[in-house]
Amino acid sequence: AFVTLEALPLTPNGKLDRKALPAPELDQDTGDAVFVAPQTPIQELVAASWKEVLGLTQLGIHDNFFARGGHSLLATQLVSRLRKTFGIELPLRSIFETPTVAELAQQIEQALASGAERALPPLVPIARRPGMELPLSFAQQRLWFLNQLTPNSAFYNITLAVRLTGALDIAALRQSFNTMVERHEALRTSFSLSDRRPVQTIHAQLTLDVPLIDLSATPAAEREAHALQLATEDARRPFDLSQAPLMRITLLRLQPDEHLVVLTMHHIITDAWSFRVLMRELAALYTAAINGEPRSLPALPIQYADFASWQRQCLQGQLLESYAAVWQQRLAGPLPVLELPTDRTRSELQTFHGALESRTLSPELTQQLHSLSQRTGCTLFMTLLAAFNVLLHFYTGQRDVIVGSDVANRNRAETEGLIGFFVNQLVLRTSLDNNPSFQELLRRVRDVALEAYAYQDLPFDKLVELLNPERSLKYAPLFQVKLVLQNVPEQQYELPGLTMTSMEVDRGTSQLDLNLRIMQARDELLLSAEYSTDLFDAATIAHLLELYETLLGAVVAQPELKLEQLVAIVAEADQRYRQAQAQAAQDAGLNKLRSIKRKAAR
Repeated sequence: AFVTLEALPLTPNGKLDRKALPAPELDQDTGDAVFVAPQTPIQELVAASWKEVLGLTQLGIHDNFFARGGHSLLATQLVSRLRKTFGIELPLRSIFETPTVAELAQQIEQALASGAERALPPLVPIARRPGMELPLSFAQQRLWFLNQLTPNSAFYNITLAVRLTGALDIAALRQSFNTMVERHEALRTSFSLSDRRPVQTIHAQLTLDVPLIDLSATPAAEREAHALQLATEDARRPFDLSQAPLMRITLLRLQPDEHLVVLTMHHIITDAWSFRVLMRELAALYTAAINGEPRSLPALPIQYADFASWQRQCLQGQLLESYAAVWQQRLAGPLPVLELPTDRTRSELQTFHGALESRTLSPELTQQLHSLSQRTGCTLFMTLLAAFNVLLHFYTGQRDVIVGSDVANRNRAETEGLIGFFVNQLVLRTSLDNNPSFQELLRRVRDVALEAYAYQDLPFDKLVELLNPERSLKYAPLFQVKLVLQNVPEQQYELPGLTMTSMEVDRGTSQLDLNLRIMQARDELLLSAEYSTDLFDAATIAHLLELYETLLGAVVAQPELKLEQLVAIVAEADQRYRQAQAQAAQDAGLNKLRSIKRKAAR
């Protein structure tokens, strides 16, 4: 692809400023390029990795990774496979800058010829004995300390409710869950203090109870609400980290052929990716159990404790210093606190009370967002983040904006099939100075995100320790809002005689002012905003999501618009909303007055 420039951007020294070059707009038909088969052994190996990650059977060397369905999470998995194949550390940015097999193979050839940086030590099982005290990962350690501050809270619970429709074999279901407990050490792990440091202990054997609560006799009109109430109560019940398992499973019978499985786990042993692993393995194990077949799952190459030990071994010395230097530069100077207008005065101490508000983006808008991302060489997340930054600027007037996000941190193939707490938090700081067009803002966000991905291995707790920001009990450190895109579409698993459909349970908590999670569901995007109820009313967050949708519609229609032009579009929509609210309040007041007069006249 080509971009015509009036002049080349230069550095202060008169050299070409490559970072200032605009990203070329990709041809939307790149995914249908003329097929050219791999020509060299390296191209063959690269193409094989691409096909595995993208789930393709045919791939030409000029096909574009992102046009064929790739995104940043899949790019991370691709880098992991190329590392294993070629034994070199390939930066994630390489996939964005050389997004075809031919280009990437050429870069790998050059890296091999020049003796490029070799990969980190392999991730292998560590020697252990039953009951041995093992170190925590950095993320686990941070969560353990936070849990000590609020030991009787459910802030770090994660709950998923799964509806099972059809004839359920309860014995096979219980057997399947216990097989997973046997298979994944994280599900048999407890945490305690030893010699003034937290340690994890893996229990050799553990049986998980799966109680059945029969609600089928409850009146039909009340049954669903009762089940949801029980799920919510379970989500809000705390765990004792010193007692394994840190997972509860409850089976609710709604009708003879309809059940609800409520899974609640402490975040210290799981994350969103882990739930997908759990559901996938449950489907395989349940199918094998009811068919009387042996287990069909391959052996796990490592366990979570192996990763924790490897992480502590690798992230030290020069490597840790190099990561720290990049983040210190990106987050230099005073870190802005995002001052969203609130419905109530912020208290001196966060209570973490929260609620959920949701909205669905239409298939048409979802497709337009994908198309804009592809044309500009960005991922969908980058486009959503750029628009979110504009929205936050509208609300606050701030031009130095920090948004948090999650990264799966599964950048080694050995970790992809594990249940465990791998997710890391990224701090994404974007400048909105000089009234950029949305296209320019996309380039800025792309640069910020790619650099963050490249240095994602620095644990968030290490970053907080390194930056040592001014602490306040009013705010979370480093960022107050978060945007997370779950790239993997919500799946509906088919079991013999059963259909599984997952649903979200409101925990009633929020660790941030606002955490906007976006999930791809078939051809739509689902927005789920977890927000602090100490600060915001539900109507305020619902309106924020409405304005976000308005803004997304504007940027896909006219990505050349400047920041302040986009703000004006949002402001106009906001003004219409407030006028309608004022009119509704006035009408309600008049109706109340008329009612009083009618009563007085009787």
